[in-house]
Amino acid sequence: MSYDAVLLIAFGGPEKMDDVRPFLANVLKGRPVPPQRLEAVVHHYELFGGRSPLNEITFRQAKALEALLANEGTQLPVFVGMRNWHPYLHETLDNMAASGVKRALGVILSAQQSEAGWERYQENVAAAREQVGARAAVIDYAPAWHDHPLFIAAVAELTQLAFAQIDVSRRAQTPLVFTAHSVPVAMPGTSRYMQQIEEGARLVAAQLGHRNWSVAYQSRSGDPRTPWLEPDIGAVLTKLAADGARDVVVSPIGFVCDHIEVLYDLDNEARQIAETHGLNFVRAGTANDHPTFVRMLAEVVKAAIGSQ
Repeated sequence: MSYDAVLLIAFGGPEKMDDVRPFLANVLKGRPVPPQRLEAVVHHYELFGGRSPLNEITFRQAKALEALLANEGTQLPVFVGMRNWHPYLHETLDNMAASGVKRALGVILSAQQSEAGWERYQENVAAAREQVGARAAVIDYAPAWHDHPLFIAAVAELTQLAFAQIDVSRRAQTPLVFTAHSVPVAMPGTSRYMQQIEEGARLVAAQLGHRNWSVAYQSRSGDPRTPWLEPDIGAVLTKLAADGARDVVVSPIGFVCDHIEVLYDLDNEARQIAETHGLNFVRAGTANDHPTFVRMLAEVVKAAIGSQ
């Protein structure tokens, strides 16, 4: 069975300040988030002019993937569909139908499988297909890739660049903290999500030959009485400083491209916590359209095609 296209499935993000509240309404649909938390997030977006870089980066990923596949003899258009903003999945599926696409390989741009970051994407695609109707392409899904050697290599390369900013005499002792988005402890599939984060972190640390590493969670929201995955990155940074660490490298392994939860929650909030406690904070880059990550996407696509 052959494919007519690839569909990159991503979270989406606002492009300007007027988009922020409608975007957040989409994200939070059906979730009880305290009003003060919502206003705090709106303010985070204000600091960046209401624009998340996620959309632009996802389209760069798509363009680079399409070019790499074509260069290696696989001529497939690569479309982008978003869960929470334009181009919404139903808009992209409509566009794909107009282009004659009958069957596409969906690649979910979430490295680890959580209910929020995997199953919900598939539910959204199913709903979008119903909205488009009989013209909508059939979407198959590439398997999970949290431990793909090229994903691990990309994260390791970016983390190594972060360590290069630490004085060479202190690098071996510098704590490496991997972060991922916190989710409610009771959410279905949370244990699998945690295992995949831990496994990816272990593989990256092994590739770097770095033993002093741990996992923390960030960007929690929702009712403060509801248990979410811990430890929180802020608490981890505070403890590292109290234990005498001088530097820390933070690698956001749970995020495949820059957006506000990386740019604000880590580069602003977590950095301030670290610096308040005298801790030199260095954040590793996300995968974005790093060539090794794009190569991984191509290998995932070609493996899925080859298995048909």
